[in-house]
Formats: sequence, structure tokens, C-alpha cells
Amino acid sequence: MDWTERYRPQRVSDLVGNGPAIRQLVEWARTWKIGARPLLLYGKPGTGKTSAAHALARDMGWELIELNASDQRTKAAIDRVAGQSAVSGSLFGDERRLIVLDEADSLHGTADRGGAKAIIELIKTARQPVLLIANDLYGVAAELKSRTEPVQFRALAARSIAPRLRQICATEGVACDEETLRLVAESANGDLRSAVTMLEAAAIGRDELDGASIRTSQKDERATIFELVGAVLHDRPDEELMRLAWEVQDKPETILQWLEGSLGQLPPEARCEAYPPLAAADLAIARTYRRQHYTLWRYATALAVLGTAQAAGGAGVRSRLMPPSRWARMSQARRRKAARTTLMRKLGAWMGVSRAELREYYLQAAGELVSLDPEPVARALELDADELALLLPDRAEAEEIVAALVRERRELEKAERPKRRPKKEREDPVSPPPEPARSQSTLF
Repeated sequence: MDWTERYRPQRVSDLVGNGPAIRQLVEWARTWKIGARPLLLYGKPGTGKTSAAHALARDMGWELIELNASDQRTKAAIDRVAGQSAVSGSLFGDERRLIVLDEADSLHGTADRGGAKAIIELIKTARQPVLLIANDLYGVAAELKSRTEPVQFRALAARSIAPRLRQICATEGVACDEETLRLVAESANGDLRSAVTMLEAAAIGRDELDGASIRTSQKDERATIFELVGAVLHDRPDEELMRLAWEVQDKPETILQWLEGSLGQLPPEARCEAYPPLAAADLAIARTYRRQHYTLWRYATALAVLGTAQAAGGAGVRSRLMPPSRWARMSQARRRKAARTTLMRKLGAWMGVSRAELREYYLQAAGELVSLDPEPVARALELDADELALLLPDRAEAEEIVAALVRERRELEKAERPKRRPKKEREDPVSPPPEPARSQSTLF
């Protein structure tokens, strides 16, 4: 067993950092009752999200049912593994089951087809507590985010990581001074799992650690794009700038876009001087792809980095560096495209026509009909603000309608929650919920 598993926190009190998130998690479990909203734990890897779920289950005496990205997460698989567990009692006599759906931001592709919809159905019918875990909150489907309560796990401070490393060294009988522990903790960049892995790699065959042994086990440290752009604007020596450019993992076109986006830090005359070398670099990149002659990349990088540095003249960074504005426009375009795709799917299924027919003949008429009374359509088809805005001329109206429907849904869920049963009755096995009554609603 490697050290990351051997020293995985067993109790909530063993967890490192993220006190507010841990307290919110414990309070949710302590007061949980049927109908409570699931929690969505999100944050960068190694911050303790999955360990917190396991430790919570142990402290509460709950059986743990976990499904992650290594499993096939089709609708059938989720229904089989987690669905039945969410509506039935524990096989081992535990008071409850904790259903953990890890890597909820990785539901994509054929292997996970129907997975997000199955999880939504699971949340609606669950009579057991449900936790979702994700690294990237924005990678989680909007339908899932709207039905969960987000809880952020932040990167751990080095001062929080070092005591745990000291404890591990003492248990393993490895001598390690404070400076070396600090070096490991800072190199991990807030990732406790990475820190433990580095410590274990350095301790192989040794009973004493120093800075030299730690450096050989460190992760491949590369320069970030922020360091490169900052160095360019501060007009560092050419050799240092090119070294940073080669260490950055981003491609030359990405470097060029970041440098172009940073030109707002420069005065107008310097900005005008920076555009010609950036344009020449862009031309070299285009020729690289056209001719498949990748040695041109080095010229493109040199033109973009050194040309911008010369134009900047050491002006420095005067405000926060932001991603290129074109990325925001591209993101908005992808978001509109995704909303258009889901809208066409929902409308096509409701009207009984193909998406091609809907787009060609009926979409304009459907939009005019929906604009007369959009609320029942948004309710019946479960449209979000982006989807409804494609049918209405006023986006603000679409956002207001969807917000009202979300409040209505929450109030309905709150009203339908069963009253607290006597203790003796709560100890009985949980029976599956009755089949809900089905009805049809008139849309127009």
C-alpha cells in the first residue's frame, strides 16, 4: 500500500484544511432528511474531496456506495449500482447509505451516455444522502448544478500540509528537517496527495531526507503562462524570456494570444509597436500548419516574445492578467451552440419531428408561439435560461422566468418532504417510494 492510501484520513477530524467546507459537509449529514439537496464538492485534485466523503461515511456509520469515472456510467449502470441503493436500506444494518458519484464533471462521450439524466432521476427519487464530486465546477452539467448545493474545496496552504508530512515521517522513522518539509509542501502547490507522493519517492532507501533528495523527486516544474507574460512586460533578458517560453506547456499560438490580450497593459504607442511582431508570429504559425514545417514554431515564438518585450520597454504589469478576450467570445459561442442543440432535441421530441425538420420549417413558428406564453413551455420541457432565450427576444425575461420556476420547484420539493417520523419507525428498513401519479399538461 502506498503512502497516499496508508495515510488517507479515516475520520473527519483527520482531514487537513478547508475548515468551512468540512463544517458545511458535517452539518449537512447531521441534519439530512429525505428531500434534502445533494452536495456538490468541487475543487482541484488533492484537496481532500473524496477523502472527506469516505471519512464522513465512517463517522456517521453509513454504508458507502461509490461510482467514479473508472466505472461505466451509462443509465443502466447508474440505475443498477446507485439507483437501487438510493431508494433502499443498507444490507449491513447501517442507518443510511451514502451515495458518492465521483468525477461528475467527466460525464461525456458514448460511455457515459444517459449518465447525467440518470443522476438527475436518482436525485429526484433518492431516499438516501447523495454526494457529487468534481474537479471543475464549470464542467458539471447545468441540470446537475441546479439541483445540488456547491461546496468548494480550496488548494491547501503549505503551512497546513507540512504538519501532516512531519507526522508521516515520524511514523515511517524517516528523519526530515523543517526546511525540507517546507520545500515539499510548497512544491505540491496545494495538493496534499502530490506532497505525500513526493515524500515517499524521496524516502525510498533512505532514513534521512534533505533538500537534495527532495529535488530529485519533485514534479516536473514548468513555467506558467503568467510568469512568461509578466517577464515579457518587465523586459527581462532575451535568454531568460526564451527559456521561459520553452518551459511553458502552451503552444506558440496560445502564447501569442496571451501576449495580444496583455497589450492593454501598455500605453498606446507601445501597443502599436507590439502588433507588427505579433502579426509576423501569427503568419509563421499559419505557415507551420500549412506546410507541416514545425521548425517555424521557434521563429514564431521568438517574434512574439522578444518583439512584445521590446515594445513594452519594461512597462510592467499594471493590473491583473486576464485570459484573451477572444476566449470569452469563443466560450459564449460554444455555450450558445450547446443550448441550441439541447433546445432542438427537447422541442423535436415534444413535437415529434426530426431536428432537421424543426430547424427548416417549424422553429420560427415555435418561437412565436412560445413567446405568447413561455412559462408552461419552460416548465414542461425543463428549459434553462440559455435555451429559453433562444425562443424569446428578451433574455432578461427568459432569466426571470427560469429563476421563478427554480424557486417554484424548490418550494414544491420542500412542501413534499415527509414529516420527521418517530425513532422506532425510522429504524425500520426504508421502502421504495410510491410511483408518482402521471398527468399531462397543456402547453399552449
